[in-house]
Amino acid sequence: MKIQTRVFADADALSRGALEEVLRIVREMVGRTGRCSISLSGGHTPEKMFELWARDEYQEGTPWEGLHLFWGDERYVPRTDALSNYAMTKRTLLDRVPIRAANVHAMPTEFHKPEEAARAYEAELRGFFGAEAPAFDVQLLGLGGEGHTASLFPANAALEEKAAWCLAVTVPADPPQRLTLTYPIIDQARNTYFLVAGESKKAILGAIAGEPESGASQYPAARVRPSGALWWYLDRAAAGQ
Repeated sequence: MKIQTRVFADADALSRGALEEVLRIVREMVGRTGRCSISLSGGHTPEKMFELWARDEYQEGTPWEGLHLFWGDERYVPRTDALSNYAMTKRTLLDRVPIRAANVHAMPTEFHKPEEAARAYEAELRGFFGAEAPAFDVQLLGLGGEGHTASLFPANAALEEKAAWCLAVTVPADPPQRLTLTYPIIDQARNTYFLVAGESKKAILGAIAGEPESGASQYPAARVRPSGALWWYLDRAAAGQ
């Protein structure tokens, strides 16, 4: 497994560096296969990246017709809610670029039961990728202060899921009801980027770095073991520099 860490001066530089690397992969994959799949993350750092992506200098160089966007997790709120990961992406990126609606694969949150929504999203993934576990060309992940990533939180039963691709989970955060992809999907990604910025993340990064190599980590983010490349993009504040 290839692991690389890059440290940037600040969150803006991190966002630009991540976007330029993601666009390199997007252009390569669309040119070679006709399409590229990305699993998006919520949070402040991806928000900066999406705002940058919508600028002419990057928007015009993106092959939107072949780009397909998915989400790694979602808060179980209406898509218009301020807490929705989709709503944030729509406001900062989707409303400002020429991507087709059919290429935007948002997690559904309109079902009466979140479990039904999780099954529906797995069905959508199967419709796009086929029967085998999907391998996103690019996967963006964040890091919570207690070590969560996507909506996989410490001590949650979802950490041990081996079969389902998407689960409804209840987590110790606001809002508590969420949908999340699971490790069987997360670990298939070809290129995974953790985007981590801010001094508040320094402690959890230090805790993860200090864990022994053997054994399962108590921190969900540290359990991510993708078959492809794994990158940690940090700003100096998060890296403690």
